[in-house]
Amino acid sequence: MYDWANSSYLLVITSTIFPIYFNSITRSVFGGEQVMFFGHQMTNTVLYSYSVSAAFLIVAIISPLLSGIADSGGRRLMFLKIFTAIGSIATFSLYWFRGYNVEYGIIMSVLAGVGYSGSLVFYNAFLPEITTKDKYDKLSARGYAYGYIGSVILLVISFGIIMSYESFGFVEKSSAVRVSFLMVGVWWMVFAQYSFYHLPSDDKSAKNEQSWFKRGNQEIMKVYRWVKDMPSIKMYLIAFFFYSTGVQAVMHLAASFGEKELRLEANKLIITIVIIQIVAILGAYVFAAVSKRFNNGISILIMLVIWVGVCLFAYQTQTALEFYGLAFVVGLVMGGIQSISRSTFSKLIPENSIDNTSFFSFYDVVEKLSIVFGTFSFGFVEYLTGSMRNSTLVLVFYFVIGIALLSFSGFLKKKIYTGTV
Repeated sequence: MYDWANSSYLLVITSTIFPIYFNSITRSVFGGEQVMFFGHQMTNTVLYSYSVSAAFLIVAIISPLLSGIADSGGRRLMFLKIFTAIGSIATFSLYWFRGYNVEYGIIMSVLAGVGYSGSLVFYNAFLPEITTKDKYDKLSARGYAYGYIGSVILLVISFGIIMSYESFGFVEKSSAVRVSFLMVGVWWMVFAQYSFYHLPSDDKSAKNEQSWFKRGNQEIMKVYRWVKDMPSIKMYLIAFFFYSTGVQAVMHLAASFGEKELRLEANKLIITIVIIQIVAILGAYVFAAVSKRFNNGISILIMLVIWVGVCLFAYQTQTALEFYGLAFVVGLVMGGIQSISRSTFSKLIPENSIDNTSFFSFYDVVEKLSIVFGTFSFGFVEYLTGSMRNSTLVLVFYFVIGIALLSFSGFLKKKIYTGTV
């Protein structure tokens, strides 16, 4: 249910309505795609790419220490609540972004991203605590499925209000768009309460005389030493970094690509994202079944080959129909790659570990750094070449590296599904 609560941020704010609104409103206010940000002139889409990178870089820096604190001090649920509050309030505050205050809009979007990604460090760590290893794939897939369903519901509601804004009493469409940001903030906070109530409570007796920060640092260093001597986890995280770089860039910047390169209208872009979300539900379960039939390595390899085809096809995509077809395939492998990647790492964590948050911190830091690297390189290639199409070709390189690492590491032969590593 926390997937249900927070996925509305990822869909409405990161992937669809906010980037479309950001591009449109800044283009209108500044008379073109060049905007002034703290006295520096930048292309609006490049600035947005960099803002996504900044949010996840902040979390990548602080999450290892926070997760160590959570493990040593028994404060997983507390930190989940804190980051949820940061993210939902910042998202709510985007209502007051009107284009001319571009600095305010970027700062709030970065804070919202910090809240979202920071909360996942602690949320993901609950997976090994609430079920058994043989059910990781299925439960992880169910979480993503709930997230896709919940986010699509809110997106459709927001889309309906935006398209019929006059019927809802709005003078201009932009006001209805900004109300959708309010709705996401409220949705996130309200539905998160269900998870807060049912997830395992913090162990408040887990205290000692050392400071939280000192204990957190010690916890992280302990897990780092373990990971360094665990070839399976180490190799998986390296491969995951490269292929996640490509996946995250597509997820976060697809709407900007369609709006800028294909000149698609907002309604067509939102329809595209809805297609992705619905198909992603199917993808999560399909590739969970593939993992059960073979193993997680084979399942991930199949998806990475498809991702390479997605990027190559995106480079030459010209029409809305082609974009819709591409969205269908993206949805299928997006749902699968997220779900299987999370459950695979869960299976690699040592049995009876009490440091799940710290282990997942490594996973989350790698994921956050992949987002930073992916979105930054996507924006930087656009800055150098003037075209987002060239950026899609760079993503092929990341997927190929991921394929190579999985293929030559022997990972594909391991029965990861059964937990044997």
